[in-house]
Amino acid sequence: MPSLTSLAPAGPTATPTRTTATARRLTAICGTLLAALLCALSVGASSASAHAALTSTDPADGSVVKTAPREVTLNFSEGVLLSGDSVRVLDPKGKRVDTGKTAHVGGKSSTAAAGLHSGLPDGTYTVAWKAVSEDSHPVSGAFTFSIGAPSKTTAKVPTGEASDATVGTLYGIGRYAAYGGFAALVGSCVFAGLCRSSRPVRKIAVGGWVTVFTSSLLLLLLRGPYTDGEGIGGILDLGRLGDVLSTKPGAALLSRLLLLGAAAVFLAVLFGSYTRRTGEGEADARRRQDLAFGLGFGGTVMAVGLAATWAMAEHASVGLQRQLAMPVDVIHLIAVGVWLGGLASLAVTLRAGEPIERAAVRRFSRLAFGSVVALVVTGLYQSWRQVGSWGALTDTEYGRWLLVKVGLMAVLVGIAAVSRRWTGRLTETAETAEAAGGEADAEVGADAERGKAEAAEGDAEADVVATAGGKAAVTAARPVRTGAADVVVDTPDAAPADAPADTSADAVTESGDGTESGDGTGRDSRTGAADDDPVRAAQLARQRAAKDKTATLRERDADRERSGLRRSVIAETIVAVVLLAVATVLSGTQPGRAETEQASARAAKPGGQLNVDPVSVLIPYDTGPKSGRGKAVVMIDPALPGDNTLHVFTTDLADRPVDVPEVKLSLTLKGKGIGPLRIPLERLSTGHWSAKTVQLPMAGTWQLSLTVRTSDIDQVTETRNVKVAQ
Repeated sequence: MPSLTSLAPAGPTATPTRTTATARRLTAICGTLLAALLCALSVGASSASAHAALTSTDPADGSVVKTAPREVTLNFSEGVLLSGDSVRVLDPKGKRVDTGKTAHVGGKSSTAAAGLHSGLPDGTYTVAWKAVSEDSHPVSGAFTFSIGAPSKTTAKVPTGEASDATVGTLYGIGRYAAYGGFAALVGSCVFAGLCRSSRPVRKIAVGGWVTVFTSSLLLLLLRGPYTDGEGIGGILDLGRLGDVLSTKPGAALLSRLLLLGAAAVFLAVLFGSYTRRTGEGEADARRRQDLAFGLGFGGTVMAVGLAATWAMAEHASVGLQRQLAMPVDVIHLIAVGVWLGGLASLAVTLRAGEPIERAAVRRFSRLAFGSVVALVVTGLYQSWRQVGSWGALTDTEYGRWLLVKVGLMAVLVGIAAVSRRWTGRLTETAETAEAAGGEADAEVGADAERGKAEAAEGDAEADVVATAGGKAAVTAARPVRTGAADVVVDTPDAAPADAPADTSADAVTESGDGTESGDGTGRDSRTGAADDDPVRAAQLARQRAAKDKTATLRERDADRERSGLRRSVIAETIVAVVLLAVATVLSGTQPGRAETEQASARAAKPGGQLNVDPVSVLIPYDTGPKSGRGKAVVMIDPALPGDNTLHVFTTDLADRPVDVPEVKLSLTLKGKGIGPLRIPLERLSTGHWSAKTVQLPMAGTWQLSLTVRTSDIDQVTETRNVKVAQ
């Protein structure tokens, strides 16, 4: 079977300069695409940590209860992992009033409860919580409730970031490196076993193994600080490893490291005994056949096992149909590895000018096509499972990233189609070359037959001459050095003494490395001097190596089909790297189905389904002087129990905004004995005051008291009733 490097180019030959310029332009375009999308990834990755979300609490957020509860209960959209201080309850002075024990309610993993001490006084209490969702991502938050009546609180509320920024960044890089290393490891091993094994492919396989192992070990060490929200110094606390290994993500990382130990042995056999050539064709074939089944079975088991360490700890392990979703996710990951890792292996093989059979290229083309089919089928199922509706594609963060991934996939499939066309041209060129070779062999055979006939006739004539007493000339060769070429040539002793020097020089034949094709002992004076000078010898060796490399690259670039395939494969590989980055962000983003369900759950809470317009109250005021007359509009949005926003607008009688020295407002629910609740107002602009967070503990008819001061001594207080819906 001819190799790609052994066939002459078909059609017009592309010059190396043109090929290099095209490759540079292609690399620049793909590099720009990579940089742009990676910048987008770094911007969008910051919101990728919210998975399990808080759907309800008891007491409710912002509510006012008459008596102190015995415990605080939290409900989440999916299962969470808890620690001893997952839920902390702080009194108005910031002191902890919970018992320090957090547990699930009734064995339900989607709940958390913390007991409270008895005899708690009235006031506003802050509940700070943190947990790890079942798909391994940390979540945190806080809410407040009041006993008796709201009060001021000095408790520090968490900012909402569940992990340290540095730790989170390193953890994200480790996850991306693990995905990339897995793809390189699986794809290069499949390419080496089924298509072509070479030194560049072995480097990709070993590099993939090292990357997966290093990143997995880093993730295991970062897992504790990542989930506990600590800084990078927490990585030194090895005592936390025991707690990490007891969790599902920690067990998955440990299993991955153990499987990678077995994978190291697999690599040693695959790139050692299996690919070694001893020169004995039959013995090599028998040895490879004996190892093929074991390598195929063992490689499949390890690939499935490594992929399962992701499937059992991330999105596939939670939500609906998890028994089906995890095997589908394993198939998806292996297909990604075979395609992307195989692409990288083919790219470096073509780049290095390694000989590769055209049948091997066609074999990989069919393998890549099967991987793409598997990716499309499994990807459709995963998209339906994670998104759930068409609207979630544009309304959720996960859906938007999924659209980016689909777009990149379309680009990748388009480039792959170009690669398949180049592969088809390679096949046509191979068939043409083989046919031309057959015709050439036939012509050579005919020439050989004619030569034999002519030789026989010549022998017959020679016999006649010898019989007639002709004298045979026997000559002995002796070295002669010419002045022009300064090389040693062999001339017969019978040569005339007055023969010109160039007559013997015509017999000179040099080999590719500058030596003669005679007895091999003749060298020029410079070569002899180089033998005595090791520096000169090393310089000549480097020159010969550079010359050989240039010849190899020239031969590689002269093959139009091979160069076209190489460029398209490199483009595929670059887009695949960006696609892998998008897939990594998707694995850390809350699925669209979960986000939609959480929004529905929040809307289903009491009062959540009411379409209530903001309550507006017009209050004329008159403090006495002519300049003290005007109107005030008080607006409460949405006028429901819980958080509200309050605005006060003051105008003159002509409805022009006007400032007054002071505006004060309070709310009282007399029927329940709540209040007055004084609302601190912040001036935003001329005649506009606002309070962003106004906690109304319950529904009812509240009395609103508004005090307007227009001078140092002139002020008035007006009261109105406002209704807060149930």
